[in-house]
Amino acid sequence: MIENLSYMIAPILSTKLLIILFLGTLFGLILGVLPGLGPTTGGALILPFTITLDPLSAIVLLTAIYCAGTYGGAITAVLINTPGTPAAAATCLDGYPLAQKGEAGRALGMATFGSAFGGLFSVVVLVLFAPILANIAYEFGQPEYFALAIFGLTMLASIGEGSPIKNLIAGAFGILLSTVGKDIMASIDRFTFGVNELTEGIGFIPVVVGMFAMSELLVQSNLTNQIFERIAMKAVRLPSKDDFKYCFKTILRSSGIGSFIGILPAEGGTVASLIGYSEAKRWSKKPEEFGKGAIDGIAGAETANNAATGGAMVPTLALGIPGSATTAVILTGLIIHGLRPGPDLFKEQPEFLYGIFGAMFFANILFFIFGFFGAKIFARITLIPNRLLWPMIFTLSVCGTYSLNQSFTDVFLMIGFGIIGYVMRKFGFSVVPVIIGLILGQLVELTLRQSLVIFDGNWTLFFTRPIVVTFFILSVVALIFPNIRKKNK
Repeated sequence: MIENLSYMIAPILSTKLLIILFLGTLFGLILGVLPGLGPTTGGALILPFTITLDPLSAIVLLTAIYCAGTYGGAITAVLINTPGTPAAAATCLDGYPLAQKGEAGRALGMATFGSAFGGLFSVVVLVLFAPILANIAYEFGQPEYFALAIFGLTMLASIGEGSPIKNLIAGAFGILLSTVGKDIMASIDRFTFGVNELTEGIGFIPVVVGMFAMSELLVQSNLTNQIFERIAMKAVRLPSKDDFKYCFKTILRSSGIGSFIGILPAEGGTVASLIGYSEAKRWSKKPEEFGKGAIDGIAGAETANNAATGGAMVPTLALGIPGSATTAVILTGLIIHGLRPGPDLFKEQPEFLYGIFGAMFFANILFFIFGFFGAKIFARITLIPNRLLWPMIFTLSVCGTYSLNQSFTDVFLMIGFGIIGYVMRKFGFSVVPVIIGLILGQLVELTLRQSLVIFDGNWTLFFTRPIVVTFFILSVVALIFPNIRKKNK
């Protein structure tokens, strides 16, 4: 354990990793501040350019963007009443009213402190629970991995902004995409339509960049002349002794809530922030102030959404099931670099995993420093006109997608999936399940066919294995739960 923990300081001992961590945090903050971007879209944009990096450097960059971008959305939520990320939506409820009272610095100070505390707390949870979960998964055979992958797919019902049925349809579309290319076991081309570039299947990067970055570009094209009302701010200041004492229990509670929600596959920071905010109101001594500038409302929402970052990495690294939309991009990065998350990764490359843990820990410290001293500067980034910003995003998308294989087919796929993603979002479908379906679809097919070989074609033997049966039961519960939750609203 001591040796593993020593790997956590690697990101600050290596000049290269320290520079990458610094730039990733800075880039993540900028992405978080810009409404419509955020860590998911930003991670998708930067993903093609990580191919030239070694695996640890690439994932350190993506995780730094993830941590800092999640916090960055709070800056615009407080100052212009527009969350830079969906996870910061609950922060608007009390952050902006407090800023209108002339206390923008106080609001951002609490958001910065709560975000950093929640993020650091979640890294501790990640270090403690990810190896335990991986050790359990080490006992899995192919049938257990098949049941686990099915469970991950059923969790799509509760991810994203769409209805459960629409999310499952989007996930099924992702699974369909995963079948394109050469059959793994029979070596027969499927659904390539004579296009040689599709023989190896549809790449992750064209789909990820198209679904996230390009579809968002098309959505934002309708907002080129949008003008935000900005609140003046003198400086960010740390929470006063009274604010800290008043909100400390809320911060601790939201840290636990966010970490727990993050561990649940497919939930993520948006759900965590809403639950953290509602629980802060439930336990507040002054619930009547919520919506009018309650400092503990900001603490509850911001602590929870950043605590979900480390929690969401637990199933991502230990099981290969994304805990949020951004971790789906990080999982794609791992796969592109030839790494399959799971127990073998913990056993064979602990220095790599604990390097990631350390990167997340120091990223939270860095964004606290950047946010405290530079929130006013970052807020001015929103002055960049959309008509200048989004052509730059389009250029990055094309260059990044082309650079991977030097193939225009990838560029056309990226643009095509961008249009598909835009249409999906217009009709209330989330694009996140498509990515997760694409990732897990290959695992489902391979483990199912290998399991049937092991069982000599007798599929009823699945039900003789306790872990498989448990995951099948959890899958049924995951499908039913969103409908129960909807009825209870």
